[in-house]
Amino acid sequence: MIKFFKIIASLEGISLLALLFFAMPMKYAFDQPVYVKYIGMAHGILFLLYIALAVLLKFEQKWEAKKFAIICLASVIPFGTFYIEKKYL
Repeated sequence: MIKFFKIIASLEGISLLALLFFAMPMKYAFDQPVYVKYIGMAHGILFLLYIALAVLLKFEQKWEAKKFAIICLASVIPFGTFYIEKKYL
């Protein structure tokens, strides 16, 4: 399950970066909102899956509350999931 969580963490991190640094500039600088629609949907699904897996792993791995909070908060910070993957997983 940890291996699957690492994969989802990487994909979630990539989708956040794509949303922030590609889709949003395309929407606001070049009036192309279609990228936000699709990349945003993919990111939303991956974010929910990341949080759900983090909750499952919290109980499976017996993570303390601080570690769990850091892992969850990292999902909203650009490059955060990559840091979590290296440091905590």
